[in-house]
Amino acid sequence: MKQVWIIDDDPSIRWVLEKALAQAEIPSRSFADADSALRALGRDQPNAIVTDLRMPGLDGLAFLREVQARWPKLPVIVMTAHSDLDNAVSAFQSGAFEYLPKPFDMDEAINLVRRALGSQEEPTASSQTEDADPAEMIGEAPAMQEVFRAIGRLSRSQINVLITGESGAGKELVASALHRHSPRARGPFIAINTAAIPAELLESELFGHEKGAFTGAVQTRQGRFEQASGGTLFLDEIGDMPAALQTRLLRVLSDGTFYRVGGHAPLRADVRVLAATHQNLEAKVRDGSFREDLYHRLNVIHIHLPPLRERREDIPRLARHFLRRSADQLDVERKLLSPAAEMAFTEWHWPGNVRQLENVCRWVTVMAPTSEVQITDLPPEMSVAAPLAELTEAPILQDWRLQLGTLVRQRLASGEESLLDKIQPQFERCMLEAALQHTRGHKQDAAQKLGWGRNTLTRKLKELGIEDH
Repeated sequence: MKQVWIIDDDPSIRWVLEKALAQAEIPSRSFADADSALRALGRDQPNAIVTDLRMPGLDGLAFLREVQARWPKLPVIVMTAHSDLDNAVSAFQSGAFEYLPKPFDMDEAINLVRRALGSQEEPTASSQTEDADPAEMIGEAPAMQEVFRAIGRLSRSQINVLITGESGAGKELVASALHRHSPRARGPFIAINTAAIPAELLESELFGHEKGAFTGAVQTRQGRFEQASGGTLFLDEIGDMPAALQTRLLRVLSDGTFYRVGGHAPLRADVRVLAATHQNLEAKVRDGSFREDLYHRLNVIHIHLPPLRERREDIPRLARHFLRRSADQLDVERKLLSPAAEMAFTEWHWPGNVRQLENVCRWVTVMAPTSEVQITDLPPEMSVAAPLAELTEAPILQDWRLQLGTLVRQRLASGEESLLDKIQPQFERCMLEAALQHTRGHKQDAAQKLGWGRNTLTRKLKELGIEDH
């Protein structure tokens, strides 16, 4: 029977995975460190391994590289609580079968193990990941983890990618990461916003021109395709490209050659093309404003970047990063968000996404009078967020949300289900007891304070077994 090995220095994680695998009728064996697992591999091999990334002694990546060198067909799933882009890319580049960020859904983990057990593919050989700024992309939200996984899977590919997402969401960061973690990383990364250049100049900007090709062309000029030779060309806002240039771009993507404006000699386009747009290209194809064949050429792989409002758990960390960077750039004292200001940041809808968040952090770095940023220090456009944050101004009110979130994540990681059924009665009991204490046992006043009818409060008292006041 197929067996799975679990490697994690946290005994609770090992226990949870052992129980879940046993329930799925998958035999398992556990190790508290990678060194002992590596020694055991010299005597016996499992059919799949699930390993933590950060452990004392031999870490998960070093273990993974060792396994890939000696047992290249053995699938290894890497799990980590430090779920950033570099870890995801490093895991895939080192030959990981899959990357599993903690806390993970137990059903997802078991399905992943089953896929690994059924896999007959040979993992790719290990390679050294390139040094990168650890803050290049920040995101622990599930949607961002999918983006990191996609970048990791594409780290050995030169395939065309279409990146979609709202303005300011960070599409160029994704393109830059795709380039930096690709076989073309040593080549240039050239970015051009096709919507920012007048249509009559865009052709020359992309493909270059010969001397005398038009009035003002006093010398031969290379275009962006030539400048990006051996590297990556990022075409931002591709949805705004004029129809005539769509045809020329399609030709380049089809046969790999192009002509400078006014030129007669074909030039080879040795570039990887990444494109991005905030528009719905499928709708533009349907209304005839974007070529369907070009859309399919660009949309070989599609990565969607979520707006900031759909990854609110990342906002505090992003804000800290931008506040630190702004202070360093401006050579001023670093600012910190007060609990109320941090809540305002988290609850704000950020129509301009990450770009707007960065700009606001720069604004408060300059404008906030003290080192701790208060609600009153926020820019005018965020004033709508202030009343909501003021409700949770006291640090203790901020803490209970963090503690509740931590509790839920821990219980999910341990495999618990029906959490709401277990936690909600406890929450209601706390609210009821506090309200009754405040009103000195007066039920009608307590019900009013809680926004319930008196009958509802009476029923809840009975259901929760709270002593009648």
